[in-house]
Amino acid sequence: MLCALLHSAGMLPTGRPGRRLRPAADEALRMLGTALLDDIDGLADRLTVLVLQREPVYAERDMIEELRAACRANLERGVQVVADQVPDGVDPQDTSCDTGRRRARAGVPLEVVLRAYRLGGRVLWEALLEVSRRRFAGAHDEALLDAASYVWRVNDSSSSALVQAYRQEELRLQSHDLGRRHAVLDGLIEGRGGDPAFLRDAATVLGLPETGPVLCIVAPVDPSGEDALRGPQEVLAAVGIASAWFLRPRDEVGVAALGNRSPQVAVDALRPCAAGRVGVSPVVDGLGALDTGYRLAHTAARTLAAPGLAVLDERLPEALLADSPELAPRVVRAGLGGLLDLPTADRDSLLQTLEQLLAAGGSPTHAASALFCHRNTVIYRMRRIEAATGRSLGDPRDRLLLTLGLLAAKIIPISRSAP
Repeated sequence: MLCALLHSAGMLPTGRPGRRLRPAADEALRMLGTALLDDIDGLADRLTVLVLQREPVYAERDMIEELRAACRANLERGVQVVADQVPDGVDPQDTSCDTGRRRARAGVPLEVVLRAYRLGGRVLWEALLEVSRRRFAGAHDEALLDAASYVWRVNDSSSSALVQAYRQEELRLQSHDLGRRHAVLDGLIEGRGGDPAFLRDAATVLGLPETGPVLCIVAPVDPSGEDALRGPQEVLAAVGIASAWFLRPRDEVGVAALGNRSPQVAVDALRPCAAGRVGVSPVVDGLGALDTGYRLAHTAARTLAAPGLAVLDERLPEALLADSPELAPRVVRAGLGGLLDLPTADRDSLLQTLEQLLAAGGSPTHAASALFCHRNTVIYRMRRIEAATGRSLGDPRDRLLLTLGLLAAKIIPISRSAP
């Protein structure tokens, strides 16, 4: 009984769930909204002009007609919601979602779209006040003020729906674009760069020139999950080199278009970024040769046993060994022989001495200086090395095999070097 009396006195909200307006406010919105439905085109024109005055992006992208159509559709749906006249079975937020998706596809910034939506809310509110005063002599002004919070909730709800649709579409497009970029890279690595049509498409997708000097960079994924390269795209951009980067299941691949820059500029920029094993190819001729660049960069990375950056042309002997997994253990055994069978501490000491002797051209004096020990100590160790390996440091061929054995031992674990 009490509720019926309060309703009849206009003191309790009415309307379907979610609307919940006082009777006078509900009636005002229904009447004013119904009147506005007859002037949707005029409202759409007004809103379109306001948006174009504030947001030049629509004119710059030749989207004026599309903007006007979106203004009309969204104003009409907004008025229908306010007047409680949304057709049965229609989602009140369908036009907002459609606008969000379309703007995301067109690349219109979200903040631009939201500013236009706020303008739409203002145009709708001003139109409701204007109709109240022009057609009803202000009879609904007070009730309209009571309904203001509802009108702006409708606008906020539509804006939220737009934002959600925009972001979902943006994520979908990014996923599609990323998938396409990966497909293009895989195609280039597999040798499809010889197809002119595919090469043109690849250059467009990657945003890099078809021709010109290119470096390929490969960083095998570290089992720990740590990034092998940190911020490579940014450091290359800082020296004027455009690049594209891809994280794949087994490696991270970079493609750097050098333009008129020296490859050394790219290498020097990337070196501080290397936190894992990173290989750099020689310069290859355009994206069409990326399959060769990838193989060579991958080989360069495999010459490293520890974090660092390897340029293939600076590590050609190691690259030959890394590309011969069956041969490398035999090179280690043939070159280092009995050194491998010594106790670890003794073996490591002799291997270190051998490395310095080879670097010093076989001179015990220079090797002793590098090792910070007496020359006689080096001579003693040299004799032990020659006895254990069966090789003479004075023989050019033996010296080459000792050098290759040391290089191979750094690429593969010594424990695997036995035949």
